[in-house]
Amino acid sequence: MALGVRVEPELERQLDQLAQQLGKTRSACIREAISHYLSRHGNAAEALRQSEHLAQVEPPHWSEQLPDWNDWTA
Repeated sequence: MALGVRVEPELERQLDQLAQQLGKTRSACIREAISHYLSRHGNAAEALRQSEHLAQVEPPHWSEQLPDWNDWTA
């Protein structure tokens, strides 16, 4: 099956560069990318369930709250 996709010139340049580095064709890289995308996001019901769950959970605190340095005295 043939599929046409339009991309920006910069994305095309990056794709060509990656394909050359990997020794693959553009088509092979695109097929692999689509396959990975579908395996990760193909189950829409599960993706929706996880998104809803994450929206309900408070985000983790990745760092400590810094003090207001204007209040500090030397």
